[in-house]
Amino acid sequence: MEKMTIDRVDARAKVTGAAKYSAEIQLPDLTYAVLVESTIGQGTIKNLATKKAEWAPGVIAVISHLNTPGVPEYKLPDQSKTQKQLKVFNDANIYFNGQPIAVVIADTLERAQYAASLVEVTYAKEIHISNLEANLARATAPKNAKANPKAFTADFVRGKAAAWKDAEFKLEEEYIQPSEVHHPMELHSIIANWEAEDKLTLVDKTQGSQQTAASIAKSFQLPVENVKVLATYVGGAFGSALRVWPHEIIAILAAKKVKKPVKLVLHRNQMSYMVGYRPHTIQKVAIGAAKDGKLLGISHESFGKTSMYEEFTENVLQMTRMMYDVPNIDTKYRIVPLNVSTPAPMRGPGEATGSFALECALDELSYQLDLDPIQLRIVNYAAEDPDKKLPWSSNYLKECYRLGAEKIGWNKRRPIAGSVQEGEWKIGYGMATGTFGAFRSAATVKAILNPDGSLLLQSAIADIGPGTATAMTAIAAEHIGLPVEKITFQLGNSSFPKAPMQGGSNSLATVGSATVAACTNLKLELAKRAAKQKPDWMNALPENVKIEGSLLVNTYDKPTKVNLSSLFESGATELIVEGSAAQGDEKNKYSFYSYSVHFIEAHVHELTGVVRIKNAVSVVDCGTVVSPKTARSQLMGGIVGGIGMALMEEAVIDDRSGRTVNASFGDYHVPVNADIPQMEMIFVNQKDPYLNPMGSKGLGEVVIIGVAPAVANAVYNATGKRVRHLPITPDKLI
Repeated sequence: MEKMTIDRVDARAKVTGAAKYSAEIQLPDLTYAVLVESTIGQGTIKNLATKKAEWAPGVIAVISHLNTPGVPEYKLPDQSKTQKQLKVFNDANIYFNGQPIAVVIADTLERAQYAASLVEVTYAKEIHISNLEANLARATAPKNAKANPKAFTADFVRGKAAAWKDAEFKLEEEYIQPSEVHHPMELHSIIANWEAEDKLTLVDKTQGSQQTAASIAKSFQLPVENVKVLATYVGGAFGSALRVWPHEIIAILAAKKVKKPVKLVLHRNQMSYMVGYRPHTIQKVAIGAAKDGKLLGISHESFGKTSMYEEFTENVLQMTRMMYDVPNIDTKYRIVPLNVSTPAPMRGPGEATGSFALECALDELSYQLDLDPIQLRIVNYAAEDPDKKLPWSSNYLKECYRLGAEKIGWNKRRPIAGSVQEGEWKIGYGMATGTFGAFRSAATVKAILNPDGSLLLQSAIADIGPGTATAMTAIAAEHIGLPVEKITFQLGNSSFPKAPMQGGSNSLATVGSATVAACTNLKLELAKRAAKQKPDWMNALPENVKIEGSLLVNTYDKPTKVNLSSLFESGATELIVEGSAAQGDEKNKYSFYSYSVHFIEAHVHELTGVVRIKNAVSVVDCGTVVSPKTARSQLMGGIVGGIGMALMEEAVIDDRSGRTVNASFGDYHVPVNADIPQMEMIFVNQKDPYLNPMGSKGLGEVVIIGVAPAVANAVYNATGKRVRHLPITPDKLI
């Protein structure tokens, strides 16, 4: 069902500069903080000389492990189990090159930057390790896998392990995903202000204001209601703002020390190693199949890097376990502790990495079998979730294959790799599938109606760019009957009603459900009040009630109307209701996933190895599309991100120092306009009947999952050269 198309409700504020991001907020007596970083990868601080910095003009304080006010949680009994991240300024230990070891606070940013350069550090240097491939012998099973045998990181066997070895057709290959950096346009920043000894306000770049408030309250042993977090505008995050990072703790410590508000903004280089990244991952995949393409067994191992002080895991192997109808599957997930900062979820976390290995391996198998890659997937289509043994809530994968193949012109693809050429350019087509879980959690939305018919909705949910306020406005407009210009959706404030983190593609399903509930409760309350004037409103159903201008209308049978302003109590200027929604028992009855299928036409220059993506078609099954314009933008962004993942992005560490050497936009390459092809974004747009009232499933993550393998498969079809180590750069093709 096609929904109304509305413009982004915050578009004008963003393009005119009226929207203020966290670093742009100004407070009285605001001070500025700049971090001092370690220059070694492992060891301890022997001496930290700060006097020159302290005597510099405008400097208010220099804080390190020698004089920190301290984080109360660090002092709790058995705090090693409660505090899992880097313990800021807790001791002299160095775990990675670039670790923050001190902070300078001054009355201007420039003075703080200069003073930070005056801090002198000497170390007791130890041998560091930063190379994943050289340290696979250190691999270990993560603790969460040991604690939960059902976790996707736990060792898993369905049927017979290594059954692929018994198949007539088989392959065994290794696929490498390098580290990638989120690099949103907006730098991570925070303003910390202690309004009282036990009351803290933060203006922060975060994907969850309430979750950040809860984490900070825990760290500083404060009542959670005494921590207020504001994140009204967030300029992209992609998973980098899903947690509290050391720089946020440092800003809070600094504000406590100087007793003034403190602003701390990371610079672009620090975005590469202080706020997470997609981890470097090595995967080993083995697949066996019969002549007709039926998969008989898959073995899939994953080795990813993590930091020395914290375990990071992600669902690299989930897609392998549930995507196709395979009787025999075994998976193994391991992490390797290195002298690096902790990774973080990055758009399509785990699944984007896992799909690269799985979908490339399937493509390789299709050439062995002389079978069309789409047909190979259809032969192994799973009619129900083979992992959970539950029916799909909805699954339109076959329709995705059909629509995408038609749009890209799949019939132009030739089964013999490297057989099509125009001039100096070799031409190939590739495709791949993606999937990501469709989730719904608990949320509440407050609705405030004014006598003039204007409606204000409030939720703590963040909006990191997908257009959450726009989608919620569209949902409210449909369910209450008001025009969109009469509806305002406020978000990003921890004091607003409960909402989840914006991550994992559950914002629309969760907060959208609560928005529907709030609109329903508002209509019920209005109908109840209207019944006091007109008895025929007594049994009015919410679906028959809507607001039309200054009137409340009951559309059932013989429409009746009452003046909206007459339903407000004498002197009242607003009517307030709340609506809440949470996941029910449906999760035990159905398996919920969104799906994507990506098609790529790649041209590869035969002499230089340059790859040009000439056409990209992506088809998504995400249930009902609530906001077509912002959904299209989401899908477009996923394609662009996937192209970067396939052809350009790689964070490089110099293993001699443990330092990231391409930590800037000048050296870390991302797609620019010239790299982006003609793109076609297609939505199946069929309602999921079980997940939520809108019939929608998640979109934000699944749009990137499968793009990189589709590119790799197209490059192989064009050249006959299989690149299993991303990114696919020209040197790997000539």
